[in-house]
Formats: sequence, structure tokens, C-alpha cells
Amino acid sequence: MIRVVVVGAAGYIGGELLRLLIGHPEVEVVGAVSSRFPGKRVDGVHPNLRSATDLLFCSADDVGECDTVFLSTPHRAAMTQIDRWIGQSKQVIDLTGDFRLDDTEVYRRYYGTEHAAPHLLGGFVPGIPELHRESLAGADLVSVPGCMAVAGVLALYPLVARGLVEPDARLDARTGSSGSGATAGEANLHAERSGAMRVFAPTGHRHEAEISRHLGIPARMTATGVEAVRGVQTICHATLRPGVDTTAVRGAFREQYRDEPFVRLVAHRRGTFRYPEPKILLGSNYCDVGYAVDEEAGRLVTIAALDNLMKGGAGNAVQCLNIRMGWPEELGLSFPGLHPV
Repeated sequence: MIRVVVVGAAGYIGGELLRLLIGHPEVEVVGAVSSRFPGKRVDGVHPNLRSATDLLFCSADDVGECDTVFLSTPHRAAMTQIDRWIGQSKQVIDLTGDFRLDDTEVYRRYYGTEHAAPHLLGGFVPGIPELHRESLAGADLVSVPGCMAVAGVLALYPLVARGLVEPDARLDARTGSSGSGATAGEANLHAERSGAMRVFAPTGHRHEAEISRHLGIPARMTATGVEAVRGVQTICHATLRPGVDTTAVRGAFREQYRDEPFVRLVAHRRGTFRYPEPKILLGSNYCDVGYAVDEEAGRLVTIAALDNLMKGGAGNAVQCLNIRMGWPEELGLSFPGLHPV
């Protein structure tokens, strides 16, 4: 058993981490840090955990040495606290945006501030098991990418890596309201969000920079909030290189993901769920990917769907922990999702 602490445990991602880690057979949760609710019961904020735990939220000062710390604080907070947590734990898995980029100028451009710990930017291994499994096996510092970034990268990487598309990614990402966090403002009130399809980042979304980093090509993304609570769906547009056809596209996806435990290729010709759909992935750690090809126009559309709080957050983080510890990747992550919901 390893001793783990969740910092930012009262948020949506923090709650998902607690749900997964409390039920993990190799983990003991020894701290649930919250600056808002120290001393309060965890299940008072996360009612789905009733009878699953008697944990109380604690302050950061109450945390002693441990094996792994998960950081799910607001953006810009993790980089001011990182030295403390590195000193108290053997491993830090960061789920904020603070260490997702490895370039201080790119960080400043997308986050609007200088980085507080630039000396550590190159030390974090990206938490994308499908791309960085070998590095994650020895990683003491891990940065889990954003939810739309994970979907966009997994939807395009097999094609970009094999040179099947032109080096220019264009993405249309849709996300549910939980992506804004548990302390989101007026724009996420039910009266304002219900029935809306709100474009909140026509250009310059932060996940755009992550996608560019991991694919090695320019990426341009538009982000839209939809009425769903959970879920991300990313639709990617690309231009096929001359001579590339549907068979080559299908082969690239199958070759890339045939042995991946949490990426599923959706390639049905008919049916309600013939393309990736977030609704059936809620609570699961799967990312479904699919595609449509217009050979005559040389046009490719790829689609990825996931639960933003799971494969786009907490589930991906636990998968990285499993890899680091040499445990089966599926450990504690076998929930397949629900249908209907």
C-alpha cells in the first residue's frame, strides 16, 4: 500500500480522485486537502462517497510525508506550492495547467503571467500513457494534460506520426459545465448555461498550446460549452496527404491503439453510436476515437470523446500512477460507463 494525498480535494477533479483512490486496492488516502472545508467530512461535499469513507478534509499543514501527491488546485496555484509538495512526497502528479507546457514564453502567452517555477517545466513527464508510457514508468513528476488536449491529441496522433496528413490541425471542442470547476462563476449558473451552446474561446484556448506541443504541428482550436455536465467531444479537421485513403487511415488507428487498454476505435457504418459520443463514457476512463474520410476532397475528420473528469483528468492521473508503480494499468479503472443515462 502506498500513502497518497489529494490537494484541492473539494473540487470536481479532486472528488473523482478520491472516488478512484478510496477504492484502489493498492492505495491508502491519508490526506484530502481543502482550503475551504478543513475539518469537514469529505462526503458532505462529495455525497456519492457516503459510506465509502470517513475522511475529513484537512489543511496543507496537516499533511506529513507520503508517497504520492495529486495536485488539483486552481491554475497558477500549483507552481507556487510545488517545492513544498516535492519535499514531502516521492511523486507529484499535477492536474493543473501549471506544468503542461515546457516553454516559458508559450506559457506566458496562453496564461497571461510569468511562470513561478520555470526551472521545473522540463522536469514533468506528460501524463499521456499512450505517448509516454516508458517515461512515465520512472517519472516522479507528472503533468496530466487538459481534457480537450487529451482528446485532440489521441484523435490526431496516429495520423500525424505517420505523415498521413498535412501539418495543420484545426479542432472544434465541446465541453460540459463540470470543465469549469466547482467554483465557476455566473456564466455557469443553471439559468445561464441551460439550453446554451456558448463559444467561450473562439481562438487561443490553453489546450491549443498543449496539442501543438504533443503533435509537433500548429494547432488551432475553438471551444464551446454545451448543456451537458460531463463530457468532451473534439472534432478535428485535417487534409490528407496525396495518395492517402480510408484504408491507410483505418490502419493507422488500428496499429496505434490495438494494445491500448483505454482507447477504443469506433468504426461503425451505421447506428446511433457510430461516432464517439461522450454520453456513454461518463464515469469511465475510456477515450473513443473515430473518423470520416472524404477521399475525393482529400478531407479527413477525426472525432474523440471522453469524460473530462476521468480520461480527461482523474482517471488519466490514476492510470499514470499505475504505470509508475508497475501495477496493471486498468487497476481501479475498470468501470465501463453507463447506458442509458
